[in-house]
Amino acid sequence: MILDGQTKVYGIFGYPVKHSKSPTFQTAAFLHLGINAVYVPFEVNPNDLEKAVESLKVLKIAGVNITIPHKENVINYVNELSEEVKIIKAANTIKNIDGYLIAYNTDWIGFVEGLKELEPNLEDKRVLVIGAGGSSRAVVYGLLRENVDKIYLANRTLPKVYNLIQEYKSHFRIIDKIITPISLQDIEGFLNNVDIIVNTTSVGLNDEDFPLFDYSLLKDSHIVVDIIYKETKLLKVAKEKGCKHQNGFPMLIYQGAKSFEIWTGQKAPVEIMKKSLNLE
Repeated sequence: MILDGQTKVYGIFGYPVKHSKSPTFQTAAFLHLGINAVYVPFEVNPNDLEKAVESLKVLKIAGVNITIPHKENVINYVNELSEEVKIIKAANTIKNIDGYLIAYNTDWIGFVEGLKELEPNLEDKRVLVIGAGGSSRAVVYGLLRENVDKIYLANRTLPKVYNLIQEYKSHFRIIDKIITPISLQDIEGFLNNVDIIVNTTSVGLNDEDFPLFDYSLLKDSHIVVDIIYKETKLLKVAKEKGCKHQNGFPMLIYQGAKSFEIWTGQKAPVEIMKKSLNLE
């Protein structure tokens, strides 16, 4: 890699951000395609987010990814929101076009493309989604776009689920028939009704976390996805039960690939990106 006056700068805003894998696979993609660009992690304190976004214009940074905890607040500081961001109300990608900042959400695409590695046809599937935060909103959006038959949306506080349904209603007209709100305590009563189980919460990040439900009730017919980037207790049991299962790395790769394409206009070398993280 040769850095010169023509080198474009991309990066990621997060807090913390030192653990991010995005610089590794995005840099691998730039190198593979011979694109003169670098990808840098920027640790941005939430109090400095507005200034950080404004700096994209001043420093002519070509684009950034946005990660926790900035995905929702960042949409207040850009010039334009893509259609999916208007619905999801969270962004993970910004493209800088001569100082004009456009926000996108590629998390939903990342989730769907990753899930399709386990189940290519999502139409008419029944899905349990655990959690109703920013990641869940992207997951639910992707599932609705794929015409799943049913979503059981479980959360600790049900008003958050009802709010999501209300906000999505104008975009997905029969959403009341598709999404059923359930409490975390009631999950076990719905396990026999679903094909796919998705955890979008942080439960499982720490080994001492209490389980979301009785994992021994999993069946080998279940497809289990945990968007955390590790083998959680949920995934360990899914593996033992013979379930198709997946952690958060496929979603990470595919959302990053879509961001890459938004920035560069070139097809992302997904296999190269996977190889850089030893995921091939």
